[in-house]
Amino acid sequence: MNIVFLQEAQLEFLDAISYYEGERPGLGQRFRAEVDRTLRWIAAHPELCRPRPGGYRRINLRIFPYYIPYIIRGSSLWVLAIAHGQRKPEYWIQRGRNVI
Repeated sequence: MNIVFLQEAQLEFLDAISYYEGERPGLGQRFRAEVDRTLRWIAAHPELCRPRPGGYRRINLRIFPYYIPYIIRGSSLWVLAIAHGQRKPEYWIQRGRNVI
């Protein structure tokens, strides 16, 4: 399965890595590794996460307080956000409408 980040999601990912790396050296790389592992798992099991109202699916990270909402379109998995679980619920929800 091809993983495609929306530009906003890519920026959120990079911002979170930078934030954690600034908090403690190496922590940003741990965050990156967890997101990468989670994305590989999603790509291998894209339909295991239940569909949510709005047509997206999501998975929570295990260590960091973030989740990854995504949409499946054909053989592509579109990452809508790398979203913090305690900030602005579903602020990214409109992004799913731009996915073909």
